[in-house]
Parts: sequence; C-alpha cells; structure tokens
Amino acid sequence: MRPRRKEWTLLVPRPLPEVWDFFSRPQNLEKMTPKEVSFHILSPDADQEMYPGMIIQYTIAPLLGIPMHWVTEITQVKPQEFFIDDQRVGPYGLWHHQHHFRAVDGGTEMKDILHYQVPFGPLGSLANALFVERMVDQIFHYREEAAAQVFGRAD
Repeated sequence: MRPRRKEWTLLVPRPLPEVWDFFSRPQNLEKMTPKEVSFHILSPDADQEMYPGMIIQYTIAPLLGIPMHWVTEITQVKPQEFFIDDQRVGPYGLWHHQHHFRAVDGGTEMKDILHYQVPFGPLGSLANALFVERMVDQIFHYREEAAAQVFGRAD
C-alpha cells in the first residue's frame, strides 16, 4: 500500500496558549481518543510538555480488543506553532503526524496532517479500504467532539 495523506482542521474557541498547553501534554491524548479503542498512555512523563526526542508509549486495542504496543517519538516542536510525532513501534508501516496551531479570530485553528501506511502490501491495502481509514477518520472526528467538551464550540 502506498502512504495515505489525511488532513483535518478544527477551530477551537480558546486562545492559542491555552490550546497549546492542553495538546502539548501527552496525558491529554487519552481524553481525546474514543474509549472503544482502549487507548492508554504508559509513559510516566506524559504530564510534561512535549519536547524533541520525547518517547511516548501507549497501548491501543483498535481491533477485537486485542492490545498492541505503540511507541511514538516527538521529532520536532516549535512551541505554540507545531509538533510532529512519528511512530517508532506500532501497527503502521508509517505514521507521521503533524499538529499545527495558529491564532485566528475567534480562537485557535488546529490542523492535523497525517501520513500513514498500513503494512503487508496488498493485504494492508485491503485492510485500509475495509476498516483502517474509516477508523482513523472516526478517531479524528471524535477529537472534534472531545475538543468541544473541553473548550466549547466555535460559533
């Protein structure tokens, strides 16, 4: 399977420093992920603000409740502008996730750009078509709802 590119944009009706503070702390990712994928952060320093080289370990059980170990590295951080996480160990052949933040009228614009690839060649392509892409989209749409619970809805 060739790498896929997905993009989501969300307006959060809160100031950039507040939004950055929340999203730059890995511990808050559990609040932004659907319960049904059983996502749990294992890293003891998940309450700290992200920094380049930070390793974050998780478990996730997206399929049939079977837990998988997932390790990402924060490869780049520019405070209140962006951070990037890359999978080091996990279910994807490629996972490169850019998180961009920008102050705009009415709050903060967040843009996620994800490049991912499902392993296993044609079998991975089939899995992506049958459920992986839909699951990825559902997780990001859930984040919209979860962000509204934390920060309120933009007008």
